[in-house]
Amino acid sequence: MLSGTDKKVSHRMVRRRAKVASGPIFHRSSDIVNIQFIENSRSKLDKSWMNIDVPRDFSTYGETMKVVKLTSLVRTFINWLWSLVKTLKLTAAVVVVMSLAFIGISVLIGMPPFGFVVIIGLVAIPTLWYIVRAQRTSTSTVSKLTNTRLLTVIFAATLGTMVAIQAIPYGRAHSNPPITGEPEWATPRTRELMVRACFGCHSNEVEYPAYASVAPISWVVEAHVAEGREKVNYSEFDSRQRGADETIEVIQEGSMPPAYYTRFGRHPEAKITNAELQELLVGLRATPGLSED
Repeated sequence: MLSGTDKKVSHRMVRRRAKVASGPIFHRSSDIVNIQFIENSRSKLDKSWMNIDVPRDFSTYGETMKVVKLTSLVRTFINWLWSLVKTLKLTAAVVVVMSLAFIGISVLIGMPPFGFVVIIGLVAIPTLWYIVRAQRTSTSTVSKLTNTRLLTVIFAATLGTMVAIQAIPYGRAHSNPPITGEPEWATPRTRELMVRACFGCHSNEVEYPAYASVAPISWVVEAHVAEGREKVNYSEFDSRQRGADETIEVIQEGSMPPAYYTRFGRHPEAKITNAELQELLVGLRATPGLSED
């Protein structure tokens, strides 16, 4: 049995629990406004979360993260290179000059795209390896990465690359498949002029010069011959040649032979005079299968 005092304490505890369970009782209008503001904010927050487009799987998220990581990696690499340029200005200037010279000469002689990748890669890989190794072994007071050392490595890598690429067999075959058929030339003179101007790449009678066995020149020659035969091969005219009907057009507009074919004094026989050009065009118009008409 509870005493009177215990009963009063028990009743107070019950009323206190009931008040807590039912929530606070606000007696001022400001309290009511505040609680309404909180409830409205919660409602808006819940709706905003419901409107978020959550993917059913994480494939999109994964692709995004890959792009972010790749972008970050590229940015870090560029910043690292820029710090090297600011530290080794002489080396950077020499590399720029060498790169421009290589690209310019390669474009002039018609270097195939894979030639750029092979040569630049073989020079860049050992150079970057040396830079990273030198930076790791350097101390706060002594740097093993200097202009003299780095330039020595670059020149050595360039020389080593020129030697190493001679082992690549591409461009050494110098093949001339059998002649299966030629156009019905209007005159022997027409054929003579075509041999001089076009047979160096568009026939199975290619005369390979001595330098065609030395890389990367051998790559250039092989790429030009392969591309020329693919477009039109005047030694296999018994089968359809897709570019044969453009012969007159490309010769007349001056794109055949291409400029790089006779550049640096190469293939002087392919340089025909204006009179010879007009004579060739007349003969080609009278040769079946060499025009769009």
